[in-house]
Amino acid sequence: MKLVKIETGNFMADGGALFGVIPKVMWEEKYPADEDNYCNLAMRCLLVDTGERKVLIDTGAGAKQSAKFFSWHRLNGEASLLNSLTSAGYKPSDITDVILTHLHWDHCGGCVYYDEQDEPKVRFDNANHWVSEAQWQNYVAPNSREGVVYFPDNMQPIFEAGLLKVVQKDAMIMDHIEVRILNGHTQGNMLPIIHSPQGLVAFMGDVIPVLPSIRLPWVSAYDTMPIESIKEKQMFLKEAVEKGICLFFEHDCYNECATVAMGSKGFGVDKLFTLNEWSNLNSGV
Repeated sequence: MKLVKIETGNFMADGGALFGVIPKVMWEEKYPADEDNYCNLAMRCLLVDTGERKVLIDTGAGAKQSAKFFSWHRLNGEASLLNSLTSAGYKPSDITDVILTHLHWDHCGGCVYYDEQDEPKVRFDNANHWVSEAQWQNYVAPNSREGVVYFPDNMQPIFEAGLLKVVQKDAMIMDHIEVRILNGHTQGNMLPIIHSPQGLVAFMGDVIPVLPSIRLPWVSAYDTMPIESIKEKQMFLKEAVEKGICLFFEHDCYNECATVAMGSKGFGVDKLFTLNEWSNLNSGV
């Protein structure tokens, strides 16, 4: 099995939104912000190559939304989904499965693109696209708070092509890949856990978007059920300590992976790694 990080570019988010009720004097020591209070966030995806399957987890923002929309989020960075896949030696047609943690624009926008005739096309047209039932229903009939982050052209072409696979509950959806369904950030948010020969790797998505958010009260204002987020985080981090799970961060521009320890002040970082460092360390390389 091979695990490959796929960088798709960055965007800026308001620091107050990212860290919720945590005062800026506390969080700005842990994660930098610019003069406008914006924090730079990665859209780091993960490719799991089992040999038989090539599984991509999340797809970044893509390029379909309007220039005005993207200007609000200040997209930046040189990386793109296609360039990163190509650099890693893969083509879109190689991908057999796409797992989408949830359907907010920065997680699934790369699934669909517009061709030269301005027609929507599925980027990974050989792949099943895995989404939880609860998140799909939330996407189809969004609540008033989340409606602005769901775009029909991000997923409707996949549904029409018959490539949507709906997950009902926690499950091993394929060999080596488990998903847990959580509801704090958004209904039906999936937490993928890869059972690799090197150990367990959890793709954190928006469950723990950046390293400082390991602290239990540090919950994003984007979360629709913050108390549930804290409970879910606490349960997962307890397991992560017990099993030595490697946390792979989707949104942290400065840290790729970490393991977790329990200290006198609660959960905290044990060790920091790049994905390659973690893989090599646990392979005995």
